[in-house]
Amino acid sequence: MSAQQPEDVYTHGHHESVVRAHASRTAENSAAFVIPHLTPGASVLDVGCGPGSITCDFALLVAPGKVTGLDRSPDVITHARELAADRGVKNVEFVAGNIYDLDFEDDTFDVVHAHQVLQHLTDPVEALREMRRVARPGGIVAVRDADFHGMSWYPAIPELDEWMELYQRIARRNGAEPDAGRRLVSWAQSAGFTDVAPTSSNWLYATGQQRRWQARVWGERVLHSAFAEQALEYGFAQEADLTRISAGWHRWGSTDDGWFLIPNGEVIARA
Repeated sequence: MSAQQPEDVYTHGHHESVVRAHASRTAENSAAFVIPHLTPGASVLDVGCGPGSITCDFALLVAPGKVTGLDRSPDVITHARELAADRGVKNVEFVAGNIYDLDFEDDTFDVVHAHQVLQHLTDPVEALREMRRVARPGGIVAVRDADFHGMSWYPAIPELDEWMELYQRIARRNGAEPDAGRRLVSWAQSAGFTDVAPTSSNWLYATGQQRRWQARVWGERVLHSAFAEQALEYGFAQEADLTRISAGWHRWGSTDDGWFLIPNGEVIARA
C-alpha cells in the first residue's frame, strides 16, 4: 500500500460469523448481473473475493478461462483456497493484495469484479480507477454494493433502528460510505468511465428459514465481530446496548410475518 493511501478499516472484520455469511453468496444470488458477461475463456479478477464462493462460481462459468480472487486478508484467502480445493475448481487462484495498487499489468482482464467492497473504502473512486487500469479495452468493471439507508423491514423493531444508526456511525467514523449503492454511477463517472450501465437487485429475507438465518448472522455479528469491537472502541455503544440490539434481531427473526429487504446498486462500466 502506498504511503499516500491510508489503511482502510473494515467495518465487518473477519469474525467467523462474517466469513460464514459471506460464504453463502453465489454468482446466482449475488452477481447475476455479471453472468451474461462471463463467457468461456474469459479472464476474471474478483477484487475483495472474501471466502471465494462467488469466485469459484465465476471459474466454472468461464472455464477454461482463468479467474483470480484477491483479498487483503491472508486468512480469508486460505478459506478461499480450501473451498476451491473442496469443489475441485482448478482454473482459479487466490492471492492477497491491495485494491489501490493491484499487482497486475495494464489491460490484463476481461472482467474485473468487486462485490460489497466499495462501501468499505475511503477512496472508492481511486479503487475504480485501478480496476479500470487492469481491465482490457472492451472489457468491463462490474461492481455491486448494498445501500444501508435503503433497507426496510417489518415489523417495526426499535433495536433494528438502533442497529442502523449504530452501523451508519461506525462506517462513517471509518471514512466509509454505507449508502454506496446509490452512488455507484457517480463514482464510476468520477473514475473516468463514460459507458456506465446501472441496474439494481435485492436480497430478501421473508421466509421462516431466511428470517432465522439473517437474525442469527446479525445477532452474532452485533456481539462478536469487528462491528462490536469498533462500537465499543469508538464509544458509540456499551455492552448492554449491543446485547439489546442482538436480542432485537432474534426477536425479529422469530416473527411469522417478518420482512427484511436489502437493495443493491449495480454497475457495468466498460473500459
